[in-house]
Amino acid sequence: MSDINKHTISVLNTLIETSKDGQEGFKTCADDIKNVELKALFTSRAAGCADSAAELQQLVRGLGGDPETSTSVSADMHRRWVDLKSLITGKSEESILNEAERGEDVAKKHYKEALEKELPANVRAVVERQYQGVLRNHDQVKALRNIARAS
Repeated sequence: MSDINKHTISVLNTLIETSKDGQEGFKTCADDIKNVELKALFTSRAAGCADSAAELQQLVRGLGGDPETSTSVSADMHRRWVDLKSLITGKSEESILNEAERGEDVAKKHYKEALEKELPANVRAVVERQYQGVLRNHDQVKALRNIARAS
């Protein structure tokens, strides 16, 4: 396997882990929120993250690599912290949206870092398209959080 393939696989596996983190994070938000519209939004976003991870896994296989299949340890620990914090403080709409935004901040950072690396054109196109989706998710969650905060 060439060095560029190894490098690309490493970058993609980081993004797969990020997408899996987003999937689990949005699923947790959907489970925790009472608002039916927000529950549907989070469920949809979780499915979108799953689709992104699957697309990236297919690219890794195409490069001859083994795709990541799990979430990151840091995201797992964060979800446990959020669950503990929620037990103590309650699960307000604003706090759930804050955590969703925090997760999207991490995703933005990982995708931005990936796009700063040398990637084959077909891989860069997929990462760029997915990055635009991350930006839309972030902006939508932030706007909803601001509305919840103002209420």
